[in-house]
Amino acid sequence: MGDDAGAVRSAVLTLHRATGLPMVFGGALSGRDRLRITELVGNTTDSLNGLVVRHGNGLGGKAMATGRPMWVSNYPCAASISHDYDKPVGREGLLSIVAVPVVVRRRVRGVLYGALREPLSLADRIVGAAVQAARDLEQDLAVADRADEALAWRPPAPQDAAARWEEVRAVHAELRALAEQVADAPTRDRLRAMTLRLAAAGLTPDAPPEPAAGPPRPVLSPREVDVLSYVAIGCTNADAAARLGLLPETVKSYLRSAMRKLDAHTRLEAVASARRAGLLP
Repeated sequence: MGDDAGAVRSAVLTLHRATGLPMVFGGALSGRDRLRITELVGNTTDSLNGLVVRHGNGLGGKAMATGRPMWVSNYPCAASISHDYDKPVGREGLLSIVAVPVVVRRRVRGVLYGALREPLSLADRIVGAAVQAARDLEQDLAVADRADEALAWRPPAPQDAAARWEEVRAVHAELRALAEQVADAPTRDRLRAMTLRLAAAGLTPDAPPEPAAGPPRPVLSPREVDVLSYVAIGCTNADAAARLGLLPETVKSYLRSAMRKLDAHTRLEAVASARRAGLLP
C-alpha cells in the first residue's frame, strides 16, 4: 500500500482528461481516519495542497465516512456537510464539487475530487466519470496489494517446499493475468516487474552459472510468458485461454512462438528452458 499516492496521481490525471473539469484533485489516506490531498490538476493556489481532511468532515470526509460518492452544487451554502474547510476551498474558488471514495476490501484508501468554479449542478456524465475513475483505481490498488502479498511470502520448510513452489507458480501466473487487466501503465509495469522477481526467486543459488560465451537469454513477449506461466502449472491451451481472456488458437500461436524461441520441442521442454532462463519461477 506504499504506492497509493502514485496510483492516485495517475487516476487524477485520467479523470481530468476524461472530464475536462477545471480542477481535479485527490489524495490517499495518511492514517486510519484522515486523508492528505497531494495530487492537484488545474489549481490556481496552494490552499488545498497538503490539506488534511478528517473522517466525517467536509465533503470528502463525508464521502470517506459513508463510503459513497457525494456532491454539492454550491459548497459554501451546502447544508448537508460541515464547513471545516471553507477557507481553503474558498481561496481556490471552488463551488460545485464531487468527491468519490476509493474503497478496497471495505476500507477507504483515498478520495478523488472534481470541481467547477461555478454554482452549477454536475452532469451525470461527470459524476459517472469520477465514479469510474475511482473504481479503476480500486482495481489497481487491489491488484497491487495481491502482488505485495505474494512478494511478502517466505520460503516454506524444506519438507513441503516442492508443493509450496507450485503455489508460487500459480500466483505468478495469476499476477501476470491480472497485469493485463490493469489500465494504468505504471501499475501494469510494476506488476510485470514483480513477476520477474518471483521468476528470479526460482533460480537456486547452487545452480551452475551460464557460460559467459553461451547463447543469449531468449527474449519472449509478455503474452508468451503469460501463456507459459499457465502451461507451467498444468493448464491446457483451453484453460490458459479462459484465464487470459484469449482464444485457444491465439494461446496455441503464442506457445508455438515461445517454443521456437526456446528451441523446445515439447511444452515441458519450453517450461524447463524458461525456468533456466529465469523467466518462470
